[in-house]
Amino acid sequence: MLRAMQRFDDAIAFALVHEVPWPRDPAADPAAWGVHHDDPPPFNRLRGPVHPRGGVSGVIRVRGVELAAWGDPDRADQTFSVAKTYLALLAGIAQARGLLAPGERVADRLPGIGFDSPHNRPITWTHLLTQTSEWEGECLGMPEQVEHHRRVAHDPKPPAARKGERRALREPGSFWEYNDVRINQLSLALLHLFKRPLADVFVDSVLQPIGGGRDFAWEAYDDAWVEIDGRRLPSVPGGTHWGGGVRISARDQARIGQLMLDGGVHQGQRLIARDWIERMQAPCPVAPFYGWLSWLNRDGRLYADASRASWFMLGAGGHMVWVDPEQDAVVVARWLDPAHTAGFVQRVAQALRP
Repeated sequence: MLRAMQRFDDAIAFALVHEVPWPRDPAADPAAWGVHHDDPPPFNRLRGPVHPRGGVSGVIRVRGVELAAWGDPDRADQTFSVAKTYLALLAGIAQARGLLAPGERVADRLPGIGFDSPHNRPITWTHLLTQTSEWEGECLGMPEQVEHHRRVAHDPKPPAARKGERRALREPGSFWEYNDVRINQLSLALLHLFKRPLADVFVDSVLQPIGGGRDFAWEAYDDAWVEIDGRRLPSVPGGTHWGGGVRISARDQARIGQLMLDGGVHQGQRLIARDWIERMQAPCPVAPFYGWLSWLNRDGRLYADASRASWFMLGAGGHMVWVDPEQDAVVVARWLDPAHTAGFVQRVAQALRP
């Protein structure tokens, strides 16, 4: 086991000296922490809680066995857009319970929550899961226009205008845009399906069965509460763009990655349908680098040294969960400077090779 762990010494040392240049305490230097500063005013502010973070940490599992860990892998920190993939898993749980069908129109199942306009009515669950919905409106006071022309690091198309400038919307399913307001609208829709806090559903259906959940939290914005069937419930964001979101440990992230690598089964118990996990990895027709709220590496453009079968959960602040079916591996890295992620992937990939 010691020799197996030593295989990753170079990658771990590399990660430890390349921490993301954000302050560990958001209050220490607010202007240097987070991603909301790029939004047009008055939306360039936090709406939910943020917390001091730990340092670089991570976990590597191969063939279901943890072979390496560094930093504080049991510390629960905010994980930004890695939480988007958790929404896709929750949608899979909803599908298994008969609460949704991927190709059905959301408005047919949930009238009155923002999908009834002529433009929004054709939107399906698949459109939301692939970020091609082109949904139009406001979600909990935030207009989707805030995210128009947003460009994230792995989006191959260049921005056409300044972020937040209105663009003409296209037919649902025809255009890919990374848009956190639309993600929050998906989360709101899932809340209406389950009629329970999504954090509770995720803990009960995913984290506890795989042995995780310690210190886990999924926090809403301060004003993101809705009434459903007479109950006041939090509508959580699919990230930490404006605060809130998922707080989770690296080890729990690795457990979730292992569940995905194993096709939705943990110790003989099926938690997520296999065909749902497979569809999460299927390229979106108009954005082949993206699946269902996950990033794909089919052409090697995402990370040249990772296998072409690899898929990723990625979040701002240097968060990565890498699932590699070819090497039967799950790799978690947290608070790693994104400018050096490719170097880390290269070193891990070299250590994984026989």
